Amino acid sequence: MLWLRRSSKTGLVLLRKVIAGGVCRCRVRLDGKTVIITGANTGIGKETARDLAMRGARVVMACRDFSKAEKAAADIRRSTGNGNIVVRHLNLSSLLFVREFVHEYTVSEDRLDILINNAGVMMCPKSLTEDGYETQFAVNHLGHFLLTVLLLDMLKKSSPSRIINVSSIAHKGVYIRNVRRNDKITDDTVKTAIILTVMADHQYMQSKLANLLFARELARRIKGSGVTVYSLHPGVIHTELGRYVQHPLLSALLSFPALLLMKTPSQGAQTSIYCAVAEGLESHSGCYFSDCKLKEPAPEGKDDLAALRLWELSAKLVSYDKEN
Repeated sequence: MLWLRRSSKTGLVLLRKVIAGGVCRCRVRLDGKTVIITGANTGIGKETARDLAMRGARVVMACRDFSKAEKAAADIRRSTGNGNIVVRHLNLSSLLFVREFVHEYTVSEDRLDILINNAGVMMCPKSLTEDGYETQFAVNHLGHFLLTVLLLDMLKKSSPSRIINVSSIAHKGVYIRNVRRNDKITDDTVKTAIILTVMADHQYMQSKLANLLFARELARRIKGSGVTVYSLHPGVIHTELGRYVQHPLLSALLSFPALLLMKTPSQGAQTSIYCAVAEGLESHSGCYFSDCKLKEPAPEGKDDLAALRLWELSAKLVSYDKEN
């Protein structure tokens, strides 16, 4: 029986090692660099902030829950010895709030080297934002879309710089149902887009596909600017992202012992860190990563026409008309 217990223990250790996935082993320093991380007060966002702070970066934690972010920032300062950690209030569900955040940032900061679009919500109660958009689509995609395009000038000024979109393997098997090949971007199209987004059964999956397609189209538009962009799947992680899950089966999957099959937040942050600091990724701008490696996205994640139409629709929805 002793050998059986030892074998079981060894098997569990090996399983945990496989589940942990890739590790970013790059030792690049970020002294003098400034990073914005959305949703950095918890989960993989916080662990990403901790790692980049250890590398000497000035880390701007852009978070909805300001008090919780202050506590997280204090923890990161203590653990890294880096006092250059700043908390800024950002509510991605409000387009007005995003614009105010960018205005305050650009008048008070002189550079931006890395933007990590990490914040997200999943399976939250069905609701509309103050702008009238389904919450998951608004927070996970539209808010980050507006934040990114409004910060592009500063990213270009600070180049070489990077943008990282935290997407998900959940992008597979869905389409952006409100983006059609023959649609023209009209007021009627926008109204239809909103209705379809609200009615969709897979809002979270659609928003993660949007993250990937956004990175792909953005890479095309800013090629040669010194700014590169990447999307990624962080892995299946036990974080607060699943706090709204009420489905019995999914709830069971998020409970012990199923937690043994999930990454820790630190393990889940590795690909975000990799895309932020690894050398030689410039030729892969617009590409998709997982476990610190270049990965092939699902076919729907490589649809350049859908990416273009999503850009046009998103620009319309957030009232952004500048070409880049």
